[in-house]
Amino acid sequence: MPKKIDAYLWTTGNARKIFVMFEETGLEYNTLIVNIRKGEQFAPDFLKISPNNKIPVIVDPDGPDGETLSIFESGAILEYLGDKSGQLLPKSGVARYKVIEWLHLVAANLGPALGQAHYFVHEFPEGNEHAATRFRNETARLFKVLDEQLIDKDWIATDAYTIADISAYGRVRGWKNAGIQIDDTPRLKDWLARIEARPAVQRADKIIQALNTKLRGDVAVDQHSILYGDRQMARK
Repeated sequence: MPKKIDAYLWTTGNARKIFVMFEETGLEYNTLIVNIRKGEQFAPDFLKISPNNKIPVIVDPDGPDGETLSIFESGAILEYLGDKSGQLLPKSGVARYKVIEWLHLVAANLGPALGQAHYFVHEFPEGNEHAATRFRNETARLFKVLDEQLIDKDWIATDAYTIADISAYGRVRGWKNAGIQIDDTPRLKDWLARIEARPAVQRADKIIQALNTKLRGDVAVDQHSILYGDRQMARK
């Protein structure tokens, strides 16, 4: 019987992708919460499997050739779980590379732009108007790129729902905190609704909502330093 995969998660957009992937594929997993608001990502044992002190991370005790394998970075995790499950990632051919192409666009462009927009628009807008405008505009531009990609199909990379959609979903659903309007990209808005209607996505959302309720208020007094300041830089 396959052993469960350990999934080190929180309730962020990147972690949401992994919750969704597990729920979509049916792969069994253990949820191990890493409270990034209290600095648990700096624990020495966690740094061994996540050198960049970020979540998500998975540890598969039944990896390739029966060896234990740890993987960090949400895109890499999605690709691995797609291959392991044989789902949501074409095994070969043009379709596989188109999925990987859009997976990288999310990781290299959409994720960073939306994350910075969230920081400067939603978290700390005072005195950061130029940065807020820069990243809000870049996020809006990338939303239009995705919107145009959906002109003649329901899903981003291919005619089928794939890990590219799961990855983009984890970021696009945060549009409100980026200071943009989803109504400006109607095809992307419809795509988001299609994903949110999926039973696996709804199950993942219930899990995350329960975690948010359970963990509300469980933060360190120096949360800003942990996430963005001196403790983040020192990694401790």
